[in-house]
Amino acid sequence: MSATKMQLDQPTGHTEKPRKCYALLPCAGIGSRAGTAQPKQYEPVAGQSMVEHTLQAFASVERTVCILVVVARGDSFFQCPAPPVAVAHCGGQTRAESVFNGLDWLLAQGADPQDWVLVHDAARCLITPAQINALIDACMPDPVGGLLALPLPDTLKDERDGRVNSTIDRRQKWLAQTPQMFPIGALRLALASHLETGFSGITDESSAMEASGHRPLLVPGSASNFKVTYPEDFALAEAVLAARASA
Repeated sequence: MSATKMQLDQPTGHTEKPRKCYALLPCAGIGSRAGTAQPKQYEPVAGQSMVEHTLQAFASVERTVCILVVVARGDSFFQCPAPPVAVAHCGGQTRAESVFNGLDWLLAQGADPQDWVLVHDAARCLITPAQINALIDACMPDPVGGLLALPLPDTLKDERDGRVNSTIDRRQKWLAQTPQMFPIGALRLALASHLETGFSGITDESSAMEASGHRPLLVPGSASNFKVTYPEDFALAEAVLAARASA
């Protein structure tokens, strides 16, 4: 085992100062499958843009010292962000590139490589403070970190030429969600190893950590924490938010 790997896997108790929690929202994509006239994260849902609902949830978590929104260069949606929200115009061509650039921004602003970062999809606007806190509580004592996820509830099919090729055993299969929480330095190092290939094959932060030999912790999430992807998803998100408001 390399010295670098040993250092990354040190238990959190080996650090001398408390480890801060940062949130990072990659927000530079356009969400073409959503069919919206603007980037889907800015589409109104229940009176606010999706990203604003997401930011409110993270702002309610006291352990989150900064919420960094990584946007595309020239994006003017966030005119005057107020703490704890910060905006960095360093979004990339892919989600992984935006996250990588955002990590560099946090480190340049004084974040410690051992501090935690919670990367979250802006389009998962139904995340709650309770779910975020559950992830933090589970990952804080863990040497690697982890992610919210759900055990696969449905029968899963493998496809070939538009027809079922086989049925896949769903036991021990999980649906990955966000936030995904890892040490800033460890996640940056994991992503950096895929920089030359344009982050090919890296679909989330966990996949980058897995490729570097880590085994992230699976923390049970919620079915309500779905990613708004298709046009019909907006109505469902609106209904959930309306139900919460009237509860």
